[in-house]
Amino acid sequence: MKKFFRILLWTVIGLVFIGTFVYLYKNSQDEEVRYSTVSPSRATIERTTVLTGKIEPRDEIDIKPQISGIISEIEVEAGDRVQAGDVIARIKVIPEASQLSSAQGRVNVAEIDLADATVKFEREKALYEKKVISREDYENAEKTYNRAKEELAAAKDAYRIVREGVSQYNAKESNTLVRATITGLVLDVPVKVGSSVIQANTMNDGTTIATVADMNNLIFKGKVDETEVGLLSVGMPMSITIGALPEQTPTAVIEYIAPKGTDTSGANTFEIKAALTLDNVDAVRAGYSANATVSLAKAADVLTVPESVVEFSGDSTFVYVMTDSLPQQLFERRPVVTGLSDGIRVEVKEGLDSVAVLRSDKIK
Repeated sequence: MKKFFRILLWTVIGLVFIGTFVYLYKNSQDEEVRYSTVSPSRATIERTTVLTGKIEPRDEIDIKPQISGIISEIEVEAGDRVQAGDVIARIKVIPEASQLSSAQGRVNVAEIDLADATVKFEREKALYEKKVISREDYENAEKTYNRAKEELAAAKDAYRIVREGVSQYNAKESNTLVRATITGLVLDVPVKVGSSVIQANTMNDGTTIATVADMNNLIFKGKVDETEVGLLSVGMPMSITIGALPEQTPTAVIEYIAPKGTDTSGANTFEIKAALTLDNVDAVRAGYSANATVSLAKAADVLTVPESVVEFSGDSTFVYVMTDSLPQQLFERRPVVTGLSDGIRVEVKEGLDSVAVLRSDKIK
């Protein structure tokens, strides 16, 4: 019995020893590494850049009053379409006391002058009919009388303009009527009835009564980084994507590139403007966010490989070409000349043919 247990013990010890030896031997061997492979293919490579910006009307006009006062009526609201000359609002004039007093004084002086001229004219007329004075003296008195009448009428009209903002001679063109200066869509009416407004002058910009824009003439306005602005030029086409209108795919043509950059969050950017072509402008609103895609370079029907298989070393580029697959994979490091890249695939100009098999990702 003891002999049996002794044999069993030595057997177990032998098996443990052999197992340990086999385990250590296998771990000491280099593990075979296998890679996935790819082949070159012919494709079209296009390098593009995406600009972020907005859709804006080319002509957006702020309508301002020609006289100061208080808004008494507003004839339009945002979203209305107006023609050039349409009345947008009416202003009630609140005259300044000094101007009103001066205008009233001018009227009083004109009345006194007219009364004096009337007396003299009547006297000269009677003397002329009696052949006492010459015709020249009579005509001079008549001219003085007529001038006095005109001056009184002008003084009264000036007083009316100061007090009411309306002239009796051109009431239809009164400064109290704020009119649209262009045909278009009313984008905003930032004032309300009762709001005080002031006219534009050298001291201030005046109060904006309404903003009107021609929505049939739209542009894309965006910014491009300084690293890519040199690749753009006036006349280049763009494809536009409007976030709010994904079904529309308008096009645009660059018509302006800012000669001076601006600092935007630490990056130097340049403003871009492009004329927009839309099939349906009714659905577009001013200020819609949009992206513009510009093709910077294109290579058609060229040999390409995934950019991930290319090794970059200084100014040189390499790929690993499979030379044998059995019993294990063998690869050769081969220099190539690359061309255009779209960030996913890269053009290979020299050093590779279409039947090559290239090392890709490690799989084991």
